[in-house]
Amino acid sequence: MSPRLRQPLAALCLLCLAGAALAQSGEVEFRAYENALARGAQHADRWQAGWTTVYAGSLAFSAWQASEASDDEERFDGRVGVVKSALALGGMLLDRQPHPAAYRALQTGEASDIEGARRLLQAVAEEERRRRSWEARLGSLAVNTAAGLVIGVGDDRPDDGALNFATGMLVSELQLRTQPGQAMAAMNRFQPAAVSFGDVHLEGEYAWLVGPNQLGVALRY
Repeated sequence: MSPRLRQPLAALCLLCLAGAALAQSGEVEFRAYENALARGAQHADRWQAGWTTVYAGSLAFSAWQASEASDDEERFDGRVGVVKSALALGGMLLDRQPHPAAYRALQTGEASDIEGARRLLQAVAEEERRRRSWEARLGSLAVNTAAGLVIGVGDDRPDDGALNFATGMLVSELQLRTQPGQAMAAMNRFQPAAVSFGDVHLEGEYAWLVGPNQLGVALRY
């Protein structure tokens, strides 16, 4: 073969290989995103059911305590608990996790290509970050501070008010930290990579994909 033809043919082969790798990695990446949203949707359903049950039980107990407790202080705490539990339960019912809706959108073909799936996962990951931010804690901080002041100052029981505040913030933090985080994990898995073949330079990202039935590498150019 003529030396003049060798270099163009080699470059053409490399481009074909890169295209094949891109197509294969796109399929693997799409499956990884689909798997992340599926696991996120399952986690979100369990999280929603669990915390809704917790706050519904707390509301029922506080309502009983507010009317049936023999001690005036316990009845007062019960009334405060009714307000706190009702607000928390309302938040659970009104502010749903985004994963189930995103997974349904992926399954129904609203994001059937890799770019659409990537945008969908990025939106869910951004929502996960927002729900873990300091701003997301401001609501529980305001409610628990008000409850602590009502008990500590309004009912002249500072120790009980401080305990109520601390307990409420602990429960809120636990609720926040147990939220689904599969989308952020999937997006953060990709790392920058650069490969050179002579004069041909390819830049992109790679990620290890580990699952129950697969082990592979996804490449993004």
